[in-house]
Amino acid sequence: MELLSIGDFARRTGLSQRALRLYDEMGLLRPERVDAHSGYRWYGPDQAARARLIVALRQLGVPLPEVAAMADAEPARAARRVAEHWARAEFEHHGRRVLAGYLVDELEGRAAPRFDVRVRTVPERRLLTLRRHVTPEELVLVGRDLLITRMREAGVPRPANELEAPFVIYHGLVTADSDGPVEWCRPLRPDDAEGVAARFPDLGLRTEPEHEEAYVHRPTAETDPEAWLVMEALAAWAVQHARSASGPVRVSIRPGPTRSADISIPLQAR
Repeated sequence: MELLSIGDFARRTGLSQRALRLYDEMGLLRPERVDAHSGYRWYGPDQAARARLIVALRQLGVPLPEVAAMADAEPARAARRVAEHWARAEFEHHGRRVLAGYLVDELEGRAAPRFDVRVRTVPERRLLTLRRHVTPEELVLVGRDLLITRMREAGVPRPANELEAPFVIYHGLVTADSDGPVEWCRPLRPDDAEGVAARFPDLGLRTEPEHEEAYVHRPTAETDPEAWLVMEALAAWAVQHARSASGPVRVSIRPGPTRSADISIPLQAR
């Protein structure tokens, strides 16, 4: 196989020689051969695909440590990580736009919508989960069947506090025109998680690590005309406080007769 000089490889891939040297030092893109005397780098033509992937990821604003993880992952997992990164980027961009709107309104003397955004620490939890594409009508029906009827019939203890409350993760938009990906999650107590999961072979069981989340408490879990405004407020809050979301928006149903709700975003560690 004929090797390419660092200059030829740079022209073929769109990477500068400086970037190639940096990526070599980081172990991200090592040359096929390095001259023992001159230190000159030579690359194989088949390394161009990895180089172009790195270029594309950097253009998306992916940090170098994450680039390495994505480039080394098998394609399906890499695709998921790219999608997750872009969802976070879009959320942050939307938050900047909303925050700018708030500032314009305030500077021009107009009232801007404000919500009481709070932060809490969520401990590591075991979650019983179901993920599907649903319409708004199916969202309610499936959630009621899973989180109320099936749990009650299986004798699963009711949530004792808001951190044990069931919640829904919106992995995409759920609209009247199109179904969207939704994940229902039921936190389980660690001592009986495996036993409970065994009663639901059609559901998944995973561990959610400890994290912080920003949330807004709402008086009802029913149709909330201000839900979209709350989500915008959470995005603006994250930008204003230099915090990044580690996942999509979620809605949890607090235990109790009022069926109040929390709309939240999980936060990346500082």
